[in-house]
Amino acid sequence: MSNLFDLTGKVAIITGSTKGIGKASAIELVRHGARVTISSRDQEMCDAVAAEINAKFGAGKAIGVAASISRKEQLQNLVDKTRAAFGPIDVLVCNAASNPYYGPQADITDEQFRKVLDNNIVSNHWLVAMVAPEMRARRSGSIILISSIGGLRGTPIIGAYAISKAADMQLARNLAHEFGPDDVRVNCIAPGLVQTDFARALWEDEEMVARRNATTPLRRIGQPIEIAGAVVYLAGAASSFMTGQTIVIDGGVTI
Repeated sequence: MSNLFDLTGKVAIITGSTKGIGKASAIELVRHGARVTISSRDQEMCDAVAAEINAKFGAGKAIGVAASISRKEQLQNLVDKTRAAFGPIDVLVCNAASNPYYGPQADITDEQFRKVLDNNIVSNHWLVAMVAPEMRARRSGSIILISSIGGLRGTPIIGAYAISKAADMQLARNLAHEFGPDDVRVNCIAPGLVQTDFARALWEDEEMVARRNATTPLRRIGQPIEIAGAVVYLAGAASSFMTGQTIVIDGGVTI
């Protein structure tokens, strides 16, 4: 453990990694020595980001595999192709999520509600089930769920999304109990408002951002790179005694 953040030889899958927090995290994992699989629904975008990483850090550092988190067979293909290219998986970052609805909980349709729960909770369960057995057999692995501070507070705008993110925190706690005896760790990261395409509907509202900034101790919203550091931390030896926890990165909003 001479270098707590050395990820040399580690293999990581990151969903939703063609932009935003996922892409920033992929770049930083590779910077610290890992090989990564870039994934989103668009194969061309996956290939483009993988090519960008390989051009910057050297050939063979990244591949792109398209997968919809709503399709179990596509997630299994993602895992299988990663193993074929790089070998056993050491790090899983469940970053991709859906939020098709903004507004009062009473007005959300059944289809929208199910989509949020399926994509933000069930898909994580699927992916974990696909990679955890080999991690447990090797007695080594880190699973990282990207949650949200929405899972810690009430909201009149993104209720279903917040419910799903609270569930991810509980999923991490449950799995930490199950996998802990085999030295496999499961943790969450709960970002506040970050300037990503996913959160565009929030941060493009200038009045809303001004109100948020006025009550945020750091007086600004976050950037994707500011979440990526926590992913590197949770992926490696620096966090070897941490499991079942949620790291809040929100500029101080929840205090």
